[in-house]
Parts: sequence; structure tokens; C-alpha cells
Amino acid sequence: MRRSRFVHQLPVGKDRTLIVHAISHMRMPADSDISTLVDHFAEPRRIPEDCDAMTALFPNAEDTPAGLRDVVERTVMELLSRQILTEMTPEEELAAVGAELAPKHGRDPAELLERYRRELKEGAEAYWAVGAAYGLDDFNAARQRVDVLLFGDCDIQMEADFLRREAARRGIDLHVSATFPDDIRFAGERKHDAVFIGALRARHLVAEDIDGFNPHAAYVAHTTELLGKLREVTSAPILIDNLPEPTVQPLGLAERGVKGHRTRFRLTNVALAELANAFSDVYVIDIAAALAAVGSERLLDDGQVGFTHFGSPGWMLQRPESEKAAVHGIFPDTAPLAHALGGDPYGREVVIAGKHIDALVTVTGIGRKKCIILDLDGTLWPGVLAETGSPFAWTPEISGAFSFIGLYFGLHEALLCLKKRGVVLACVSKNDEATVRELWKYSDHYPQQRLLKPDDFVTWRINWDDKVGNIRSIAEELGFGLDSFLFIDDSPVERDRVRQRLPEVEVWGEDPFSLRRRLLNDPRLQIPVVTAEAAARSALVKAQIARQHLRAETVGEAQYIESLRIKCSIEHLTAASPKLARVEELFQRTTQFNTTGRKFSASELAALAANPDTRLFAMDVSDRLGDHGMVGAAVVADGEIVGLAISCRALGMGVEHTFLRHILDEMKDCPFSLSGRIIPTPRNIPARNIYRDNGFTEGESGLWEFAKSASQMSAAS
Repeated sequence: MRRSRFVHQLPVGKDRTLIVHAISHMRMPADSDISTLVDHFAEPRRIPEDCDAMTALFPNAEDTPAGLRDVVERTVMELLSRQILTEMTPEEELAAVGAELAPKHGRDPAELLERYRRELKEGAEAYWAVGAAYGLDDFNAARQRVDVLLFGDCDIQMEADFLRREAARRGIDLHVSATFPDDIRFAGERKHDAVFIGALRARHLVAEDIDGFNPHAAYVAHTTELLGKLREVTSAPILIDNLPEPTVQPLGLAERGVKGHRTRFRLTNVALAELANAFSDVYVIDIAAALAAVGSERLLDDGQVGFTHFGSPGWMLQRPESEKAAVHGIFPDTAPLAHALGGDPYGREVVIAGKHIDALVTVTGIGRKKCIILDLDGTLWPGVLAETGSPFAWTPEISGAFSFIGLYFGLHEALLCLKKRGVVLACVSKNDEATVRELWKYSDHYPQQRLLKPDDFVTWRINWDDKVGNIRSIAEELGFGLDSFLFIDDSPVERDRVRQRLPEVEVWGEDPFSLRRRLLNDPRLQIPVVTAEAAARSALVKAQIARQHLRAETVGEAQYIESLRIKCSIEHLTAASPKLARVEELFQRTTQFNTTGRKFSASELAALAANPDTRLFAMDVSDRLGDHGMVGAAVVADGEIVGLAISCRALGMGVEHTFLRHILDEMKDCPFSLSGRIIPTPRNIPARNIYRDNGFTEGESGLWEFAKSASQMSAAS
């Protein structure tokens, strides 16, 4: 491995080098450590044989949990992926680029070069390039890679590097590529997992008077056109910013009624929220709320430069000196502006990058929490229940419901909202269970609809055992991975013990005043769409636990299955089916019984369901103990089962075989043999024998084929 012959390293400041690839125009700001490492590859090196020598280049670097050698090795692989390093000789590299750019079918090689660069593009347009230098710390942990596209102008392109840093803070290896809103072709050329759209230029028209007064007409029309064109080339989730609310108004207090300047933008945001409902997998990011929460005057420039630009005041601190020619080289001292911004010209980028990554985490399901385990005494109510005799001692005569008691009522209310989102609740408490059951009651004057009751919890461990062991027990009972749990406890000792012994579990509870907001806002506790199955998940999990108890009490497995009286309902879904959202959720959340690990978006599923060469199947299951809801989905495209997922709550009941046999029966009249693919993932071991156990034969590695009988082939033809 060696440094590419096309790479140049340009010093651009103290401890900062710009690495540029002459052919692809890839640009990467790097600190001295990365630059030193690239220089080391001026001569060919071998991985991993030369890693010790590379590690010795950084004698002052702090060791990491993974070890400095591992960090260096990961950094080298990242540099290889960006073509800064190469495994080819100089001659092979030149030939490879020449082959990429050679004229094909009469096309202009310059056009091929432009396409080549766009396929490898990373970061914002050059004019808005703002970026921290990459260092070894950027590669010191294995992270999940996510690729996103940004469509927009200065507001979102300036944010590109801040998105990368915010994502890295959350354990995500984010790769960002940005272009302008009219560059639709870019989405068809560049690999991506999600698309962000910033504020469109049509926002300037919102402030103009239009006959019939429809201030949002032009903006909604431009947005509709953009979304329609993007949906022709991408099925990825689309996250679109709404418009900031102005901090100043042209006529001040005289801005009255719906024609007022600020109200126009509010109406546009309402129309934008409604428009998103007309497209699958399109979500509006509430930029107005995010800016307002921090302080819009510090983050919007409509107090300085114009009523509808909505850029950052800090951008004026970043302009090149050459632009002062427009003002005869004369401009006020910017020190007061810098002071007002706290010395940080990038405040807006940091705030909005956080909001954007929140949305990305929600739509991709990265790090999603499935269960919240709650302590009781001191967390859900004040004091020790066995000593106080009741959760609360509130009456309207003592105080209103939003006084001190409101802190606890608000926490209960937030947890009930999460239950509606599909997050299940459990509790672990060092207590006497009989005492808790007896005393956990509310008088009639309490706001019952805002308060948790024992029945809201799918399971609990109320005993005097160690909480770590109880949490492990709940994880085993629910079948969830430890990384899908959030534990909340007021005791610093218990929090520390769980963090030490169960590091995969998220632990909260230090600040009771932030709990409600964190619970409602954390993207890992949100889902893009609340489906019927999500809203009923607590009931589904409770029924699953009841089945486990029945299984433990039944003599044999066959007898247990028979006693459930299982019913399967399987249907072929169309593009208009309301169940597509649940199918998307099923593929997104299912990791154990997922034959390929593929995650289909709602828009992708709608397109597949509309394709006559594709069939989309869904299975609902119920038994005498309750309804499982939709637990199975399959996508069959061109005779291949490209995705088959069964919810873990339905495993062990044999329904996966019923589902596959139904698909085989439905496809028996097709003129070709059906096949199914297995792509191993770290967690899909339960799915790997489904085709073998149902009469399929493995041909090429991972591809299983079902041979029709002679009579079936004859009938199909």
C-alpha cells in the first residue's frame, strides 16, 4: 500500500493540511498526525506487518480502549477508501483511472470525469467548505457507516462537517455529500441512506403579496416538484427542513392578521407539514423550533441583512477579505458581533446539525431503545412507598397539578407517550412486591389519564435482589439485546453498578428535571410512523410473556403449540395498502429472523408493490392468548425472495414455515422456479435454515432454489 500518485498535501495553517486528490477532487482537511501517516506511505508499506512502525510515529498519542495500533490500522483503511492510499502501483493506478475515463459509446471523456468525481464526492461545495481537520480520534472506534446527501444552499451546505462531527459523537461514521436543489441527477449517481433538504430559495417568495393571498403556494409548489423528482431516482428517507420563524418584522406591531410577515412563514410550515403526508418516507424537521429553543436572534441574520435570507449572523465573521471590495473596503469593526455570538461563528451549524442527526437516527433506527426499565421509590414518586403509604399526598387544596407534584406527573405522562410509540416499560425495585401492589393506587381526584399504573408495565422485578441480575432476567424474558434498554434510577450507587456491570445498557437519572424532555426528545426513543402494532406493543409483549409461562408449564413442545390454537392470515399487499408502514418497521427492526438483513423503506416498498414482477406478502398471527399483529413480511422480485423477516415474538411457533409454504403456493403458477437468498449477519442465525427445511437446494453460495415438480412446470407453462 502506498500514497496515491494523484494526492497532494497542501499546508493551510498551523497543524492543518488539505489533502487533495487531483482526479476525483476529493478534499480532506487533516491534522499533523494524519499528514504524517500519509507521508509515511511515500514508500510502499504492508498491513498489518508495518503497523508497529506506524504506531511508533505517534509517541505522544494517548492510548485508546481499542489500542493505538488498531486506531492506526483503521485510519489507514479509511485513507484507502478515500483513495488517498492505494494498493496499486503507479502504473496500475494510472491505467485504472484511464479505464474509468476512456470514452465509451461516443460520450465526452470530460463528462465521464465529472461523473467520476460526483460518484466520489464528499462534503459541501467548495465555496461553503467549512471543516475541522481529521485526526486519529476520528477513527478510534468502529462505527456504523451512514451515507447522506444534502440538497440546498448555504444554510445546509455550511453544516456538512458539523453533521460529521455530531454523528461521530454518537458513534456513527457519517459520509456527507452536498449539491444544489436542482441537481436531481446527483441522487441517482451517489450511494446514500438518506437525503436532507435545506430551505429552498422559494422562501423569498413567501414574503411577497400574491393575488388571493396564498403565501405558501410558490414554496409548496417548488417543494412538491423537488420531492416528486427525487422520488423518481431514490427510495431513501427524505428529511426536509421547515422555515425558521423571523426574529424581526417589516412593520413591527402593525403586522396584524394572517398577512403578517411572521405568520406567513408559520402558515408555510403548516402547509409543508401537510405536504409531507402526501409522500412516503418524507419527514419535516422542525428547524423553527430548534432555533427558538436556543435563541433565534443569535442564530438568524434577518436582524442584519434581509427579511428572508435566514442565514447565520456568524457567517459575516467568515467572509473572505476580497468581498469587501463591494463596500469600498470599508466595514464596521465586527468585534461587537463576535461578542454577541459568544465568539462562536458556527452556533447555528452546531444546533441544526444536532437536529438533523436526531432525525437521521430516528429514521434509520440506529441505537433504538425498545424498553425502559424504571426504578420506583424516588424515581416515579418521592420517598419510599412503604414509608409514605401512597405514591403522592396531593389534593387540589394543597396545590395545582403543575406545582411540585407536576414534576412527577410530567414524568409519568412522558412515559405513557413513549408507550404509545411502542416502547415497552418494565420496573426493577428493591421493595416488597405485596406492599407495592397494595399501595400503588390513586384517589379519584388524581389525573388518572396522566399517571402510570401497574398494568402499564409488561414485567417487573420487585424484590431485594441485585438490580443488575434483575435487569439481565428481564432482558432474557423479553428476548431483547441489552443495548436496547434504558435504565432510570435516582440512586447514584445503582446507576454506577449498572454502568460498570452492564455497559451496553443506557443509564439515566442524575437530573430529574431533564428526564421528561430527554424521554420525549431522544431520537432513539422515537419512530418515524406510529403503527397499530407499535401502539399495541405492550399488549403484544405481555401476551408473549404469558405464552412463555404456558410453555414452561406444558409437558411437550407439540402440546404447547397445539394448545395455542394458532391462526395465520397471509395477504398479498398492494402499493396502496396501509400496512406498508408496518412492513417497513418489521424489516427495520428485525435482526434475528431476517434472511438478508435488508431494510426496505416505505417508498421502496410502495414501488415494489406496484411492480407487476414483484410480490409483497404480509402475515398476521393470533392465538387464544392474544393477537401478535403483523409478524411476517416477504418481498419476492423476479422469482427471488430478496427479503423475508419474521418478528422474534413469533419464533418457535412454526409460523415461518406456514408463511413460506403459502408463498410457494402463491407462486406455483409462475413460469420460473422460486429462489431465496441467505446473507449471513451477526444476528440472523435463526433464519439460515428456513429454505433448507422447506425443500430448497443450495446452488451458488447463499442462493437456495426450489425445484418445481414436472406437473407444476407443465401447468405453469
